[in-house]
Amino acid sequence: MNEMTMPDIDAAAAAPAYFSVRDIHAYYGESYIVQGVSFDLAEGDVIALLGRNGAGKTSTLRTLARAGNPELKHGEIWLDGKPLHKLRDFQAAQLGVQLVQEDRRIISGLTVEENLILAQITEPKGWPLERIYEHFPRLAERRTQEGVTLSGGEQQMLAVARALARDMKLLLLDEPYEGLAPVIVQEIERIVREIKKLGITTIIVEQNAMAALELANRALILDMGQIVFDGSAKDVLSDKELKNKYLAL
Repeated sequence: MNEMTMPDIDAAAAAPAYFSVRDIHAYYGESYIVQGVSFDLAEGDVIALLGRNGAGKTSTLRTLARAGNPELKHGEIWLDGKPLHKLRDFQAAQLGVQLVQEDRRIISGLTVEENLILAQITEPKGWPLERIYEHFPRLAERRTQEGVTLSGGEQQMLAVARALARDMKLLLLDEPYEGLAPVIVQEIERIVREIKKLGITTIIVEQNAMAALELANRALILDMGQIVFDGSAKDVLSDKELKNKYLAL
């Protein structure tokens, strides 16, 4: 397939939606991974981005965060009137896009608190440490412990807290429950519900579809890099055929 070139897009053409994704196409080398994904979100929406393994969920999330790989070859991504498709990952982060990746990216050699402080070195800043510790008491207890020595669940808390330490307009969560014990999953769910109450627009990629749907008000289902369903989370929960075909539930 011929590679597509990105058109020159004027900022005046920004969509009225708070977060707008228009016909994005992305590649890993020659592999065509994200194939014409489009959707709009209102401020404060929480959506579950679902699909079987290999459907393109993480690739879509990384493309939205401008993570560099996969490479966006065509399409537009707008956040609050700003053209993310023209930016690199650090520039998108400065505008409020925070990606919490599956591997958490905790910095070795730094304590919990140092990981949080490092996230606030560049402007704009988000929550102060006192507020973070109020919402994450486990992290407060372990503030002087090296971050990489935390349990998997505690590392996930630190990764989310680090995102909150930056000024955040869009939170992208990639497999936040992966490998965690049920009691820790409940704790992460509590934190995500609090973020939802704050009105932070959130996209959750999660293999545990049922858990993600319980948190989301809307669901997108991907299959082979394309959206095959866009509707309410309740509709997915009640549609046995849809769950069996695309989610293996």
